[in-house]
Amino acid sequence: MAGGSGPRDWMWSEALHMLAQADRMHRQMFRPQAAAQGANWEPPVDMLETDAEVLILAALPGVDPEQVAAAIENGVLVISGVRVVPGEWHTATIHRLELPQGRFERRIELPAGRYDSVRRTAVNGCLVVSLAKTPRRAQP
Repeated sequence: MAGGSGPRDWMWSEALHMLAQADRMHRQMFRPQAAAQGANWEPPVDMLETDAEVLILAALPGVDPEQVAAAIENGVLVISGVRVVPGEWHTATIHRLELPQGRFERRIELPAGRYDSVRRTAVNGCLVVSLAKTPRRAQP
């Protein structure tokens, strides 16, 4: 099979996905609470870089993006907020509850560089933080 669509590629992709999921769960369960300043979970993130910007996508289903703080501290993007259980859930019979609740915080080390604008948007349950790169000045 050509083009990377064989069973071996599928199994490798699944294995990488499971390793990433296990790593996220390990970080959520076994990190010191003091380091997270009371946060009890971390959203998974993707980080992409283009010539013009760095994009961070944080999976935050059910979280109002206007209630999420995003700040750069010493080369680290800090995303924090709270995922609140809707009021009607307090009297419901819960059969499965897999999405984490409560305060979250995620610290993402940024690529070296300077950023001149930070833009936040919401896309399909993700918070998208766009960090525009400061153009390098030409040396005389």
